[in-house]
Order: sequence, then structure tokens, then C-alpha cells
Amino acid sequence: MRLSFDWQDYELIDCKNGEKLERWGDVLLVRPDPQVIWHSKAGDPRWHSAAARYKRSHTGGGEWQVFGKLPPQWQVSYKDLVFNVKTMGFKHTGLFPEQAVNWDLVRRLIRQSGRSDVRVLNLFAYTGGATVACLKEGASVVHVDASKGMTQWAKENAASCGVSGGSVRWIVDDCVKFVQREIRRGNAYDIIILDPPSYGRGPKGEIWRLEDSLYELVQLISQVLSESPICVILNSYTTGLSAGVMKYVLQDIISKEKGGVVDADEIGLPVSSNGQVLPCGATAVWMKDELD
Repeated sequence: MRLSFDWQDYELIDCKNGEKLERWGDVLLVRPDPQVIWHSKAGDPRWHSAAARYKRSHTGGGEWQVFGKLPPQWQVSYKDLVFNVKTMGFKHTGLFPEQAVNWDLVRRLIRQSGRSDVRVLNLFAYTGGATVACLKEGASVVHVDASKGMTQWAKENAASCGVSGGSVRWIVDDCVKFVQREIRRGNAYDIIILDPPSYGRGPKGEIWRLEDSLYELVQLISQVLSESPICVILNSYTTGLSAGVMKYVLQDIISKEKGGVVDADEIGLPVSSNGQVLPCGATAVWMKDELD
């Protein structure tokens, strides 16, 4: 499992009984997590000091229960990256800290390429964690997300990181439709990052599931890979989509055409109170060349 060890402003303190206790800067939050199926009795005393807890409703959804001082928005840093976070609907904060392991990877690959003209396509880009990481290394980025609000949030993160003046295009659009147009335009990218949702809706409102649509999605993005590609990073939080399946898909489509190597594994976060590790999804990475 690939882990993020270098956080200072984020800490997964403890997890039990379907919930996790986290520190975001100076703010303690309790959030539900379906991976936490164990019922530990002993736990960190800070469970009782959380500023807020997200409580699921039996009828769907849920709400934040606020117990202490909870700012409307605050900042957390990872190395030289600064992110704006806040409690929002459906338990989220606008940041997935386990993805730091992939921010580090893509930054290393850009540096290792020795190029100053690296083009990145970040699809389903959310609040821009990978976008600002690539901008920090001098790459040009096309950031695509269907949500106008999330894209605005990503712009604010870019400003906080000092990279809003970098070479970036902010695109609010359906990712599949955007890639289809890029194919017709003949545009190509050296790095493609995909973080698709488990579920979505097609242009006619039909429901699609990632495990049913992933192969066609990778076939599509393979058509906008450049002649000198660096990597494709594919993230998934879909329970039924294993790292091994994602690896097979990238090998079957990208490796057959471009060669290179594929690595895939779970990503996770260390639990500071007991030394355990919480799995937090999976990532498959195609690289043209192995890391030095």
C-alpha cells in the first residue's frame, strides 16, 4: 500500500465503529468511513474534543453536528502547497489527504522528465490538488470539472499556493465531452490524471457506473496522449474496482500502444494512535519509464 507520511497539518488520529477522528490543522473532525468496520473499544481521548461530527441520516444524506469552535473555512498545508478546507455536504472537506502520495509522484515525474513544456490534463479535477502540484513544477495544466463551484474552489487553492499566475486553463464541462472535442482538435497531453466518481449521469440523464464505463473512458483518453507521454494516473474510490483491474485496463489499452510500465496499489493513511493503516481507495499509474 502507498501511504502519505509527510503531512504536518493533517492527521488521522483514530478510527473505529464506522468513523474516523481527524485533525485538520487545529480543527478536530469526526467523519463516517465505510472501510472502518471494526469495533475497537479503546480509543484516543480526543474523540470527545471534536469540533464537529458528520452524522448520517437513516433516510439518506446527513448533517454536521457542531460541538465547538468551527471556522467557516480554514487552511491546511502540505509541504509547499496550501489548501482551503471547510465542512460541506455529504461529509467532505474539499480535500482528500491520501492523494498527497500522488501529488508527490506526479511532481517527481515532471522533474525527472527534465522538460519545461510538460502538458497536463486533469479530469474530474475537483478542488485542484493535483492541478496545483503540477503547476508548482512549471507544467501547463488544463483543469476540467463539471462543477462550477469546485472549479472556483480550485482557483482559490491555486491562489493560496502562489500558482494562480501559472499556465492553467479552468474548464467547467463534462469531462467525456471535453476529451471528445480535444480529440477532434488534435490536442495532446503528456500527463493525464483521472479521478472519476463511482457514479455519474450521461448526456441524456442515464446513470453510469465507473466499473461499467472505465474501459471506454481509458480508450478515450488514450487518444489525447502525446507522442512523448510521461504518465497516466487513474484513481478510484469504487469498492468493486480493484487496483488489479485498473492495472489490467491500463496495460491493455495504454501499454499496448505506448509500451511503458503499470503499477497499481491501494493508497492509505497511517493511523497515528495505533500504527495501523486505513485503506483509502486505489491508484493505477502507467509510466513511460520506470522511476529512477
